[in-house]
Amino acid sequence: MTAQKIISSTLRIAVAQLNPTVGDVTGNLAKAREARADAARQGADLLLLTELFISGYPPEDLVLKPAFLKACQAAVDALAADTADAGPGVVVGFPRQGETGRHNSVAVLDDGKILVLRDKIDLPNYGEFDEKRVFSEGSMPGPVNFRGVRLGIPICEEIWNDLGVCETLAESGAEILLVPNGSPYYRGKVDVRHQVALRQVIESGLPLVFANQLGGQDELVFDGASFGFNADRSLAFQMSQFEEAIAVVTFHRKDDSWRCEAGPFSKIPEKDEADYRACMLGFRDYVNKNGFKNVVLGLSGGIDSALCAALAVDALGEERVRTLMLPYRYTSSESFKDAEECAKALGCRYDIVPIEEPVTGFTEALSGLFEGTEPGITEENLQSRTRGTILMAISNKFGSMVVTTGNKSEMSVGYATLYGDMNGGFNPIKDLYKMQVYGLSRWRNTTVPPGALGPSGEVIPQNIIAKAPSAELRPNQTDQDSLPPYPVLDDILECLVEQEMGTAEIVARGHDEATVHRIEHLLYIAEYKRRQSAPGVKITKKNFGRDRRYPITNRFRDR
Repeated sequence: MTAQKIISSTLRIAVAQLNPTVGDVTGNLAKAREARADAARQGADLLLLTELFISGYPPEDLVLKPAFLKACQAAVDALAADTADAGPGVVVGFPRQGETGRHNSVAVLDDGKILVLRDKIDLPNYGEFDEKRVFSEGSMPGPVNFRGVRLGIPICEEIWNDLGVCETLAESGAEILLVPNGSPYYRGKVDVRHQVALRQVIESGLPLVFANQLGGQDELVFDGASFGFNADRSLAFQMSQFEEAIAVVTFHRKDDSWRCEAGPFSKIPEKDEADYRACMLGFRDYVNKNGFKNVVLGLSGGIDSALCAALAVDALGEERVRTLMLPYRYTSSESFKDAEECAKALGCRYDIVPIEEPVTGFTEALSGLFEGTEPGITEENLQSRTRGTILMAISNKFGSMVVTTGNKSEMSVGYATLYGDMNGGFNPIKDLYKMQVYGLSRWRNTTVPPGALGPSGEVIPQNIIAKAPSAELRPNQTDQDSLPPYPVLDDILECLVEQEMGTAEIVARGHDEATVHRIEHLLYIAEYKRRQSAPGVKITKKNFGRDRRYPITNRFRDR
């Protein structure tokens, strides 16, 4: 080693939970360089970046393009060259074309070169993960000698399962485990990660550092919350959730073992705050990373659109959010008042565009074809589709992304209109059940989350939370006319979707058998609608799309 000194008894690791963008190799390299400069200023010996940082995670089929892999390799080579100075070494993830296939790899950089490459062995192929489709498995690793310290570097999934990677590293002489991760958020995920890491600490007898990506990528939100455990199972440090950060943690060697003696201890948000901040971060990154200058949404006076408006203002700022009230003859004065008060509280633009004339135009144009039939759902859906057309016209004219506002309860049972209220580019509450929508709305009225650009105080009028939800597509309509109460509906849906329970098990929980069978049927027949819906933030353990992939044509019913 020519430029770097051998570490004797103190190792300072800069743990970086940063927000890369998939495909932005140049931008991600610049982020890595900036992080390394920050780590150097803080006196770090080593910068630990996250899984596939150079490409962004998950890159999906981008890694099938040879030009993309070449760009990623060139970025890693350039970053390696930077380490010829006296600054910190780097652990960085990137997709790599090897002699026998493509790999999800980690490079250890120091002294101006790539010291060693590690290829991921355990490629996840469940839920939101599909790595076996695009990557080849690596081989069982040994420790990496970094300036005299033997580091074990298992990659993400390799600590989640029992392949013995950490145990093998310990038996081969590793002294500290450094784990680069791309672990997406769902409610309670931090506790799950702690338990996973603790199991490996117990089995290996080694301290462990868990570095996790930060930021939104399509439906996924990476929440950071990086942490470390000492070999005695004590929590060594805990970084913040939903915030970019670089923390330098200090390990000291004593009696041939290492212990982390200095690191941050950030408070992890409670469940409603965590869900809200995940929705806000995922929405902000989707809009900004895809280059939208502003957004537009229909503000009906109902709770779903009100929460979406609050999230939009918190994520983007009031000047980038436009709301439209699109009233018809069934729109109540109460809804007018509630929508206007909500927009005023949030400070965003609010316009009224009546839809009576265009709906009448459609019904008159169809009157000959519909002669002899009774008005019903078709005419109701015309109202929704007229609203969708107007919102898309605003989008086309002004370049605003339409925010669609359906919750998971509605999307589950098909209570949404294709080419109507389902129109839009992104849905921040797509994976929130109705009762979660209520919970997050109440929470936001009492708290401004860190990083939010919206105002304090009550931003969702209390009447919106208190009144019975209604699509207002016919006189005196409420959602409960055709659906069970939302606490009942949400529990049945969670049993069917998240837990994959049988209908007999759900009935045993105290639910009416006919209701359970009806909801199961509605869930299955609405699959074709969900396939055509906008992406939205993943909040639960099993969202529609990435996690739950049911056939559209499906005659199975659990009877």
